[in-house]
Amino acid sequence: MKRVVIYGALLCLVFLLSACSENTQRSESKWEQVKENGELIVGTSGTLVGVSYTPKDSDQLSGYDVEVMRALGEKMGVDIVFKEIGVDEMFAAVKSGKVDAAMNDFQINDEREESYLFSNPYKYSYTTMIVREDNYSGIKELEDLEKKKAGGEATTTFSEIARAFGATVITYDNVSNEVYLKDVHRGILDVIINDYYLSKLGLQAYPEYDLVLHPDIKLNPTEHGVLLNKENPSLKEEIDKAMLALRQEGELTRLAKRFFGEDASIKPKAPIQPSPVATQ
Repeated sequence: MKRVVIYGALLCLVFLLSACSENTQRSESKWEQVKENGELIVGTSGTLVGVSYTPKDSDQLSGYDVEVMRALGEKMGVDIVFKEIGVDEMFAAVKSGKVDAAMNDFQINDEREESYLFSNPYKYSYTTMIVREDNYSGIKELEDLEKKKAGGEATTTFSEIARAFGATVITYDNVSNEVYLKDVHRGILDVIINDYYLSKLGLQAYPEYDLVLHPDIKLNPTEHGVLLNKENPSLKEEIDKAMLALRQEGELTRLAKRFFGEDASIKPKAPIQPSPVATQ
């Protein structure tokens, strides 16, 4: 009988130790896991000129977001491993843990913050429109978007604005800027609603198309951050520390001027009107 009691006690002890071990593993923070692995896996599209793309004279991914992320990794003491995936897939990839973070010019807003964490902003901007130079694609004000065709990703803030004013959103599968621009030029699309800096760079990269930034529509001041899983506050804390260091050292400014020709790391001085619709 004593043997049975002793055996039972030992068995309970084994289960207790095993449970403690599992709880310890579960309680290990995301940052501790990343630090132990020595790498941070980051989702990005690889198709946004100036932000996340492969320059024509290189075979290596670059852009403002990409280089800011690499600089963050250097500050944090980990390697950055990029995974090129579609914009609409990145949110699911972050939530499922397929990637540790995503960086692709994502706007910070209340709705997204209900489901995700964001780092402190590394970029400030606003929303504008690319239209045909001739008559601005028939768009003088936002109400003229009705029955127009707008190119964009299905889940972006920009597509929400287009739909809110009656435009039809034509979606593409993670294609380059040029595909959108060419289709506006040819009349397949009427407008691209997008970030000011991305739009400006897109037009500079493809001057052969008769397109311009709409001179009168500037709205929706935006802040952009690294997208993180809601359950990973420790990783956000470390990224924010590294981001602050880059900002104080002027590295964010240097990188912004390198890719945009302007300091996108600070809020724009131009008067920007709030978005007239609730955007995601």
